[in-house]
Amino acid sequence: MSSRRSRSRQSASAMITEDQINDLVSKLHQLLPEIRSRRSDKVSAAIVLQETCSYIKSLHREVEDLSERLSELLENTDSTQASIIRNLIMQ
Repeated sequence: MSSRRSRSRQSASAMITEDQINDLVSKLHQLLPEIRSRRSDKVSAAIVLQETCSYIKSLHREVEDLSERLSELLENTDSTQASIIRNLIMQ
């Protein structure tokens, strides 16, 4: 029984309040370029979360594209220059 009580207390203390969720959604709202450019400050949490997912997916695609371009660049560069570039990237 006591283990159930301690789990109940842990889950209650780990719960996020509505105010915390609203604060996090507000912070996401400020970070998203697509939403920031809109004139209206009132955007639903669902829209903010959808835009966040879309933005993360687009950033992921951009990273993949840049990685591919970098790989192509390194393949066409002599080994000394490629080594320098790799060292710079790893810093």
